[in-house]
Amino acid sequence: MESNGGATDVSSIRSEIETLKAAKSDIEQRISVLEAQLRETTINQQKTDTVSNGTCRSISTVYSDNSHGLSPDMIYRYSRHLLLPSFGVQGQSNLLKSSVLVVGAGGLGSSALLYLAACGVGRLGIVDHDVVELSNMHRQVIHTEAYIGQSKVKSAAAACRSINSSIQIIEHGEALRTSNALEILSQYDIVVDGTDNPPSRYLISDCCVVLGKPLVSGAAVGLEGQLTVYNYNGGPCYRCLFPTPPPTTACQRCADSGVLGVVPGIIGCLQALEAIKIASAVGEPLSGRMLLLDALSARIRIVKIRGRSSQCEACGENSAFTQDQFRNFDYEKFTQSPQFPLPLKLNLLSADSRISSKEYKERVDNGEAHVLVDVRPAHHFKIVSLPNSINIPLANLEARLHEISLAMKEEEKHKGSESSSGASVYAVCRRGNDSQRAVQYLHKMGFTSARDIVGGLESWGRDVDPHFPTY
Repeated sequence: MESNGGATDVSSIRSEIETLKAAKSDIEQRISVLEAQLRETTINQQKTDTVSNGTCRSISTVYSDNSHGLSPDMIYRYSRHLLLPSFGVQGQSNLLKSSVLVVGAGGLGSSALLYLAACGVGRLGIVDHDVVELSNMHRQVIHTEAYIGQSKVKSAAAACRSINSSIQIIEHGEALRTSNALEILSQYDIVVDGTDNPPSRYLISDCCVVLGKPLVSGAAVGLEGQLTVYNYNGGPCYRCLFPTPPPTTACQRCADSGVLGVVPGIIGCLQALEAIKIASAVGEPLSGRMLLLDALSARIRIVKIRGRSSQCEACGENSAFTQDQFRNFDYEKFTQSPQFPLPLKLNLLSADSRISSKEYKERVDNGEAHVLVDVRPAHHFKIVSLPNSINIPLANLEARLHEISLAMKEEEKHKGSESSSGASVYAVCRRGNDSQRAVQYLHKMGFTSARDIVGGLESWGRDVDPHFPTY
């Protein structure tokens, strides 16, 4: 009885605490609203005050009649900016008159957008066609779990407005293409590139060259990042540095290679900084120089990059790259990579050398003697794996064939399967690409029973076990 009474007391105390906390929050919010109203009312009253003879304005009215155009609320909001001798009133005034477009509300765009909104960019545009996913949360800090499945543009715009309701936020909830890029980018003074693929980088850079817009470009993957400013005050554009697109094998994506969440956050903050410097006409932007971040060793280097190329097809002395040419340029063909990449799906094997995840599950349930070889890298295998699988990364397959042979013999012995067919071999990976390469090699080496599981672990999570973790 005593324990029940104690539980009741704890429950009632907790309930009362939650009620008081809610009341406290409501009271504090109401106080904030009233204080804002009081400040506004006081300011308005001061503006209308005059001396009794009506010929002289009050001191408060004189102070509010300034040349920089900053309202009392703006002075209070941006007061820490105004206190900086190197930034001050003029820098903030320039910033409030500027407009910045951020292409991509992902890892880079998240922190860039938050700081651009907070610092007082007059008009802030956001371009993105994607939706918020749970796997975004660790790095795309502008989004919250409440917006999972919804438009990134709407989520990002809501976050920016919650920070600063006094600036204009423009939503472009569409993919940036040659058909709409000129129209969208022409509305802004500065462009921030937060994309992660070669076609978009060339497209945005070329569009900025055609329109004469400075471009703040950033990149982050793994534990490394880089940052520079293109097409600013005679500086180079993206094509000046990379006239020929890099091979597709050299282009890493976060979805495949991974990224530590804070790394794009750091680069995004630095992108905001460069945009602020350009917009406010303060400091020395990173034109003609590139910042390189190695997060693992905590090293930041600034390197000089080549200047504007006279032979550049976009901005060179003899370039005739026009808006019409831009509209008709095929950036996916030029870079040999898709602008909006989907996971790679190879088709290297015949149908009889492949098996669906559902079919594999049936064979497991029927007790078939077999060996399941997971050919993902070891650090992938540690994330999640299927029961009884052995991890032999594709790169090590040749040197470890004997392990498969040994495992097959053990399986045959365990299952009592001494038939001529023996134990089967199945290969699995994350998405069903490396497993096909593995089966090709296994066939060449005499493992004729080897089969690939179509779609890999992703298909297992989708078609067999919805609770199986995917990444």
